[in-house]
Amino acid sequence: MKLAVIGFGNAGGKVADRIVEYEAETGRALCRFTAAVNTASIDLEKITHIPRENRVLVGQTDERSKGHGAGADPELGAELARQDRAEIRRFLDGVPLHDIDAFLVVGGLGGGTGSGGGPVLAGILSEQYNEPVYGLGVLPSEDEGGRASLNAARSVQSYMDQTDGLVLFDNDAWKEGADSVESGYERTNHEIAKRVVTLLGAGEYDGSTVSENAMDSSDINRTLAVGGVSTVAYAEAAVDESTRRQQGLLGRVRSNGSDGTDADSATKIHSLVRRAVQSRLTCPAEVESTERALVVVSGPPEELSHKGLVRARQWLEGEIDSVEVLAGDDPRPSSDTLSATVLLSNVTDVPRVDRLQEQAVDAQSDIERQATGREEAITNLVTDAENRLDPV
Repeated sequence: MKLAVIGFGNAGGKVADRIVEYEAETGRALCRFTAAVNTASIDLEKITHIPRENRVLVGQTDERSKGHGAGADPELGAELARQDRAEIRRFLDGVPLHDIDAFLVVGGLGGGTGSGGGPVLAGILSEQYNEPVYGLGVLPSEDEGGRASLNAARSVQSYMDQTDGLVLFDNDAWKEGADSVESGYERTNHEIAKRVVTLLGAGEYDGSTVSENAMDSSDINRTLAVGGVSTVAYAEAAVDESTRRQQGLLGRVRSNGSDGTDADSATKIHSLVRRAVQSRLTCPAEVESTERALVVVSGPPEELSHKGLVRARQWLEGEIDSVEVLAGDDPRPSSDTLSATVLLSNVTDVPRVDRLQEQAVDAQSDIERQATGREEAITNLVTDAENRLDPV
């Protein structure tokens, strides 16, 4: 799938930047256009792989921002994006529409710019272009507080309204005790990029071997077309020693199925797909609530197996009780790992989202109660007990 990837806000820009970096590291061909949009100029300076001319500052002339951010206020983030629609449309003129299959809008959902402005951008894209618009939203950790939960719960609704499908990544599910704040974000951004590039980059010709079972953009679009919330599973394993030796032989030609259909290869792929689905998802969800799924197995051609793909697809059909499962492979001759990436689309049983909504309702009640109490306290502070004094 050929993409135009746009990161909105601090977290969104960093994730988009990491996607570009990981794509280059792995020799993939995925991003035909990349951009980062922010209300804070300092955050755009942290971007290193997205071209400078595609780093866009919005809200610079607004007195409430002046290029210093939206202050964790999604209402302001959305308004700044709307005010600078002309600036947004200007940089979108650089998108090579003839060479993309979809847009991907990336945003952190706990702050102000990505949670509020990202959906506005998605709406502009939907109005202006015919290509599908997908969202990639990063949920905040619970320890980021009630305000972040409230922002995220509202933003999930907005992204779902303005996109053709929303893939969620839950920071809480990936947080590790030894992580510092910075190292934790770097590691999670890497995990996001790995899954996005491996999944959505499948089927694009970039000089690698072309498989008879290759995925294409229509397969991915079909899986995501049902909308709703999606989550991604991933697992990898080292390639066999025999494969490593074969990788050193020049001129080796193998058509899919000649070596990869033996029992060992089939079992390895089937087991890898099962391990992916049964392990940590980008956003934890009950797998059986999935409407559609897509499986991509990536690795050296010698380790790929049509029979293994068939078995994995049949197993996953049973798990989600649906025949809407597509499966394909992505040959990578020089890869030292075999990986399975599984897209679970329109999952409806997502405990983290339910919990997020509960936290958001509590946070909103607290904010309203505190505001009322604060007004009374201010009035009591400046008014005498007998109310005998008048203001000047």
